[in-house]
Parts: sequence; structure tokens; C-alpha cells
Amino acid sequence: MSIRYPAPLQPGDRIGVTSPSAGIGPRHQARLEFCVEFLRAKGYDVVVGECMDGTGLVSAPPAARAAELTAMLTDPAIKAVVPPWGGDLAIDLMPHLDFGAIADADPTWLVGFSDMSTVLLALTTLTGIATLHGQNLMDTPYRVPEPLLPWLDVASSPAGARFEQGAAAATKSAGFDDWTAKPDFTEWTLTEPGGWRLLDPAAGPVRAAGRLIGGCVETAGPLAGTPYGDVRGFAEKHAPEGLIVYVEVGGSEAGDIARLLWSMRLAGWFDHANAILTGRTRAPGTGAFTQDDAVRSALGDLGVPVVMDVDCGHIAPHLALVNGALAEVTADGAVQRITQSLT
Repeated sequence: MSIRYPAPLQPGDRIGVTSPSAGIGPRHQARLEFCVEFLRAKGYDVVVGECMDGTGLVSAPPAARAAELTAMLTDPAIKAVVPPWGGDLAIDLMPHLDFGAIADADPTWLVGFSDMSTVLLALTTLTGIATLHGQNLMDTPYRVPEPLLPWLDVASSPAGARFEQGAAAATKSAGFDDWTAKPDFTEWTLTEPGGWRLLDPAAGPVRAAGRLIGGCVETAGPLAGTPYGDVRGFAEKHAPEGLIVYVEVGGSEAGDIARLLWSMRLAGWFDHANAILTGRTRAPGTGAFTQDDAVRSALGDLGVPVVMDVDCGHIAPHLALVNGALAEVTADGAVQRITQSLT
């Protein structure tokens, strides 16, 4: 079955803001307001939902968060939905989201990363609707350096569009800027070298194609082996070309990541992979066991090329990756690029 893509986002369209996972506390309200006004200044009509409370781990009970997200994704007036950021517990939405109603509605862009990738993964694998792994709302005002693209540009692309991105020349050291002291940040301080590398350089250059799917190891990974994270089933239904699977680590120790990657592997996540992309991370090792060791332990003997330090994780800047899009990946020395087609 073919992937369904939302209509191109245009100025004048309505964007919904809700927090399917963590909400916004008082000290980040000014940043939230700045980001909403940033979108409005670009000509978008922005509506902010009720599930935004940041005083606890999540913004509201799971049924309420799921109902608000479902309502936004099925409202014909809303053309994109973006959360302020991720969190820890979007997995508890799974039994409450009305995937049938979402599948029956005209597709709406759902955007985000980190814990939001939990919802993106489930929505694309269950319905065949494309979702957009890119900046969350709180990151949206930042200028995205070339050759990367902001999510707004990708969501504005017409059906059948083809666009190219590449490795960032420089990256952030770690963490988030102090939005409490300065809520109007629009420039990242990128002080660390960028560039992708290969898990196995001796295997030679990587040139691979397939449909994109993936997410955060700590949050989306636990969906492996459930109906909400059936990547193998998604490939069999929607990707006869095979997959480009991307995974990224938020901050967990390497031993925990190795265990999660093995769980994903045993659930068939990589059975149809033509290449695997792993995001750049500053997460710690477990003693002498590094994050590279975690990847090598779970993925190193699959016979599938693994491209490391891809700009798809918690280290800015971020690629805009469309789950379900047909992608071509090249990692050949200085040529490091990913091309996506909305077909």
C-alpha cells in the first residue's frame, strides 16, 4: 500500500499545539509564547490546546492527552500538529489514541522528536500516514544551517517533492539553551565538529535506498514487539523497496541502549533494513562499554551498513526526516547526504 502524505503546509493554515507527553512549566512559558508568535509571524494561525500543564511528568491524564491529539489530527481545519517538546511517557497514549479515526481523516502533519517519536512511529506504522521527525516547537525558531532543512520547509513541500539534506558541518555540544534567561534564542552555538562516520569503515562506501522509519531508542524502542511498533509489518505492507531505519539515543547509558537495540532487533525492526542510521549522541558509556559498543553489539553482525553520528537526535541541528518517505542515503567520504521523495 502507498504512503499517504499530508497536504503542503501554507501560510494561513492552522497549526495545533498540544503536549502529548511533557507539558510546559512556568519558567518556560515565555519561550512557548515566543515560539507561538514566531509561527504567527510567518502567517500561520496557531491554536494551543488544553493539555499543556508542566507541573507533573505529563501534561494531563493519558485519555485526555490522546483525545486532544486525536481531535487535532482529525480536525480538517488543522494542517499540522507540533508539541512543545518530548518527555517520558507518550507510550501511555497508545491504548487511547483513535488510530481508526485518524486513518479515516485527511492526513495532517504530525511533527517532533524525542518522546514524540513514539507517537510518530505508531501513527505511520499503523496507518501508513507520513509523519515528520524534526524540530519540536521549542526548537522551531532556531535557524537551521545548510545543508539541513527546517521542518516547516519540508511540511510545505508538494506531493511528489524530492529534497536533499546533508551532514551538519558543526553541532551543539549538548543540552538545551537557557530559555528561562533568554526565551528568544534563534541561533544555536555550534562548537563541535559534524560529519557522519561508518560503524565499519572497511566495508566501503554506503549507498542505500528504502523507506524511512525510526525514532528514539529509549522512547520508541519499547514499542518493539507490540502492535504500535511493528516495523517489520510496516515494511511488508508499505516498503517492498526495504527500509532505511534510523535510531537515536537521548541520554541513557550504553548498556541500557544495547539491551533496547537487541529488543528492537529481536522484534524484527532491522529485518528489512537496507541501511541503519544512528544519531549523534553525548550519552555516557557503561564503564568501558561505549555507545559505539552498544551499536556494534546489537547491529554490527547484521550485514547491513550502519552510518553513525547522523543529525537525527538530541544534538542540534536536526535533519527533517519523513517517516514513510522514500530515501536515498550516501556516505562516501566527504559526500554525506540523504535525499527524500514524497512518493
